[in-house]
Amino acid sequence: MSAPPPTNTGLTVCVLACDEAEQLEECLTAVDFADEIAVVVDARSRDGTEQVARRMASRVEVRAYAGDVEQKRYCVGLAKHDWVLILDPDERVSSELAESIRCAVGAAGQAVSAPAAYELDRATFHLGRWIRHGDFYPDWKLRLFRSSHARFVGRDPHGRVEVDGSVGRLEGELEHRSYRDLADQIARIQFFSDQAAEALARDGVPFRIGDLVLRPPARFVRSFVMRAGFRDGLPGFVIAVASAFYVFLKYAKHWEKTRLTRGVPPA
Repeated sequence: MSAPPPTNTGLTVCVLACDEAEQLEECLTAVDFADEIAVVVDARSRDGTEQVARRMASRVEVRAYAGDVEQKRYCVGLAKHDWVLILDPDERVSSELAESIRCAVGAAGQAVSAPAAYELDRATFHLGRWIRHGDFYPDWKLRLFRSSHARFVGRDPHGRVEVDGSVGRLEGELEHRSYRDLADQIARIQFFSDQAAEALARDGVPFRIGDLVLRPPARFVRSFVMRAGFRDGLPGFVIAVASAFYVFLKYAKHWEKTRLTRGVPPA
């Protein structure tokens, strides 16, 4: 029997999680106003993430990781409601943002010209402070949308949502506590750069030396100078360097994978 179509009223929160039990609990506590919570737990998870999800969520599925884009498509497909808020376990909906979300979803059925989606401003806490400049802020993310008007597109690990209709912005911040420390950030850079390089190679994107040589310093200049990362002091400098390092690894790994695909070992 096929699942019933999503309802036009109410809100489903969708979360992907893997080895994030403590963060997941805090994340889900902040969205206890939602009508439904759906969590897809990565089958590789080895901590208490699944137990937390089953205690706090309306629906829980354990699924082998199929890439960020496909995993999010699957999770959104579980939603009973048309309005979906998609979150990461390391994100917290602030009280001000929660009120904005409730108002937006509640008013959507009363206004013919209401937006089909909303962007949320994400603020990141890292290296002992809230980051207010550079690539980390402002950081508008399209996270609240009508699933009937939306679709996930793009390459892993950073797919995006496209919507048919207008997009608004909500008051209040989405609090992001992504990294425990610098070592954790570097470990995630390794993981996500691997995913990005794999997606480039899988899609047949040709390697270009200019990407490897020019994009990393360009990313540093954008983050530290053009977007005023320097105003966050030494943390802003470290973040800009780390961002450039991610770009470097992404294209260096793409080069490596391209050569191996052709049967040519890296020199």
